Amino acid sequence: MPKSTAAKIAASLEKGQISPVYLLTGEDLFRKREIIQKITAAVQSDDFNIYSSSADKADIGEALALANTAPVFSDRRLVILTGIEKLRKDPKEALIHYLENPLDTTVLILTHDDAKKLKAEKTLSAAAAAHGESANFDELKREELAMWASNRLKEQGLNARFDAVETLCEAVGGDLNALAQEIEKLTLYTADREDKTISKEDVLAGVGFSKEENPFALSNAIQYMNKSRALALADKLLDSGEEPVGVLGKISYPVLKMARIKRMAQAGMASSEITRAAGLMFWETSLVNNARNFPSEAVFLKTLERIIETDKSFKTSAVSDPKTAIKGVIMTLFSGR
Repeated sequence: MPKSTAAKIAASLEKGQISPVYLLTGEDLFRKREIIQKITAAVQSDDFNIYSSSADKADIGEALALANTAPVFSDRRLVILTGIEKLRKDPKEALIHYLENPLDTTVLILTHDDAKKLKAEKTLSAAAAAHGESANFDELKREELAMWASNRLKEQGLNARFDAVETLCEAVGGDLNALAQEIEKLTLYTADREDKTISKEDVLAGVGFSKEENPFALSNAIQYMNKSRALALADKLLDSGEEPVGVLGKISYPVLKMARIKRMAQAGMASSEITRAAGLMFWETSLVNNARNFPSEAVFLKTLERIIETDKSFKTSAVSDPKTAIKGVIMTLFSGR
């Protein structure tokens, strides 16, 4: 089965090229659902010629009998079986037998959600190899997630700056369904605007933060080595009622990231290698370039020890003044500056 991608499948569908078998693997259910919708739209079968079921609940004999039956008053029949990794031995063998000689007028869509298990099911993959397309839908990594969000915004007629995409992905995370919903909200938010360029402030407003409540401001101040701003933002967050443990988390995350970057840079790794190994967004290369200005490894170790001690004191209520404790962590990081 030729390896493909969602984009390649979509391009083939637009040209009217429809395969009799599609094997969609990986754990990203959202992108699988989207490509299934595109295939379904391209096939244009009516309800009478469509069968869809999760594999563990399906009567596989009935499903394959339908797959082997010519469509009624339609060019194609569509059969969808999701989660085929749950099939037992006999139903799976029946499916493999069908895949060895699929009916040209049937489009069979199979989803397999267990990447590790798929590696051991070479017979099933090989049986479909000569007749269809296979595409893998692993969960997107940080850089891929940003690219997905950027493309999704463009599809909605929106342009976004790098920092806006970064903020969107950081705020929402890797849940594509949630990201799609937030992008839809941004579309509505900018509906009356002539300029469709999305800023970081637009994103923060859309996900429920005001400009003054940017949830990443403290982390950014830490990793870009702005001591005065970091101290002021820590004060502001604590004064506004944020839990000290939460503020400490906004400090510890960038400190760990910076320490990893510093160690890899000192080991002589190239910027591109560091960006990939540290799991950085593609617009975070400035952090790699700025690694020479980061504190020494000794200072990072002292800071991390201080973070652990402070975290323990917060959780045991052993600290009388959280603000002083937080400032102590920041001052340790910026010692000598």
